[in-house]
Amino acid sequence: MSHGRILVTGGAGYLGSVLVDDLLRGGRPVRALDALIVGDGRSLLHLWGRPGFEFVRGDVRDADVRASALADVEAVVHLAAVVGDPACARDPDRAREINLAATGALVSEAAAAGVDRFVFASTCSNYGKMHDGDAVATEEWELRPVSLYAETKVAAEIDVLAHSTAGIATICLRFATVYGVSPRMRFDLTVNEFARDAFVNRELLVYGEQFWRPYVHVRDAAQAVSTVLEAPTDQVQGEVFNVGNSSQNFRKQDLVELLLERVPDALVERVAKQEDPRDYRVGFDKIESQLGYATTRTVPGGIDELIALLGSGAISDPFADTFRN
Repeated sequence: MSHGRILVTGGAGYLGSVLVDDLLRGGRPVRALDALIVGDGRSLLHLWGRPGFEFVRGDVRDADVRASALADVEAVVHLAAVVGDPACARDPDRAREINLAATGALVSEAAAAGVDRFVFASTCSNYGKMHDGDAVATEEWELRPVSLYAETKVAAEIDVLAHSTAGIATICLRFATVYGVSPRMRFDLTVNEFARDAFVNRELLVYGEQFWRPYVHVRDAAQAVSTVLEAPTDQVQGEVFNVGNSSQNFRKQDLVELLLERVPDALVERVAKQEDPRDYRVGFDKIESQLGYATTRTVPGGIDELIALLGSGAISDPFADTFRN
């Protein structure tokens, strides 16, 4: 691709604030669109005045906002969403409006506006519960969403990929569960939450410790977006990529063990949980072999990073509502 402007929806969010910074550092002008429904714009304050940076406060459900945001952009990275099962369950109508309807409208309008590339943030939650506990899901595996969040992402993927034509290349990235420190910090993500509870409260309540999940650091997730933006069109057009590293599939009990190595006096209460059927391990060979993408960080290192943050006193109350979605 050339170096035209990139629209990042959800640009003030947990992943978006890292990605916008990375793109600007790489010489790409960026327009960040965010409704600031959760949190505020402080995650982007360090970018104010940076050449090529624009911020637009607006709701991706608003047709006028979308039209303005799409003006004179070369690529779209669509991160804006109601993220996670609890948030979607709390307001199902809003989740469908933002995650599904607005996504369909945005990709259609992007194609009509002459945008070259559209990158959609999806999730490995789409794999749901694996039939075979020893299996590792590839991009070709059956999708078995077991939550409204995953249902909206599966449906939106179908819509996004249907728009991939010679005029616009659409790509879906199925992110592993993200962790790590971000300017728009969240402590309601599994690794981040476990590290906070173990280090600050010295108590950890663990549900369903036997279930598998893949994990990816927020900075590696941002790098995956940059990778697909820079890749030749014929390598990414109409493609789906899992984003993570195959060595970073962990059970919750594995995370607990890593934490106890670092916070040995933490008290752990384990609660058997069967009602959350998500249980999946994921393979990431495709993005590595096809695009040369490689992660640079690991869950143990991420836990160390989080404990260092919490121990520094830089965040006075990591349990505050501002640090969750």
